[in-house]
Amino acid sequence: MENDSQSARAELLAMAAEDLRVREELARSGALFEGYHSRMRELHERNAARLAVIMERHGWPGKSLVGEDAAKSAWLILQHAISDPSLQRRGLSLLRNAAAIGEVSLIQAAMLEDRISSNEGKGQRYGTQFDWDEHGRISPLPIDDESNVDQRRAEIGLAPHAEVIARMRQLAAESGEKPPHDWKARQREKLEWLRSTGWLA
Repeated sequence: MENDSQSARAELLAMAAEDLRVREELARSGALFEGYHSRMRELHERNAARLAVIMERHGWPGKSLVGEDAAKSAWLILQHAISDPSLQRRGLSLLRNAAAIGEVSLIQAAMLEDRISSNEGKGQRYGTQFDWDEHGRISPLPIDDESNVDQRRAEIGLAPHAEVIARMRQLAAESGEKPPHDWKARQREKLEWLRSTGWLA
């Protein structure tokens, strides 16, 4: 079993490193910001398939199994598995259980919950998911019970929302990321993609 866990650890670290490397490469060229790039999608789908095998074999690969860095890599891979709603939903259940016993961060479970809710067309609980708004600013996607979002964020160790919004906008400016030329067309494309992947009926 130790060899299995070491193998899973090495694989998770390698997959996450490749994810970040390809993302950085596409960001430098500007291609990352023009919709869901085919290279990124192919990588995310390949990594998701391998994570599904690891989950089937081990359950959620938490820090006691693969180490804290590889456990974080597993979360990154799951967070980016946006073309596989069933994997993300199954993973959220495992993540919540793992968070309850200290195997992963509560923040990781919260961020995945927000991503799933946003993709399902629902309001997010913690305000962790962002996109360009119609005014050309990076802004949080819709939030459920927004007046109490900072209380929910504080309960799991997240900073006040206003601070994060300012930081996200600063990071977008520093990275050179630009809003879509046609915001309405971007929303139509996003809606079509959400339906094609099964997030929305």
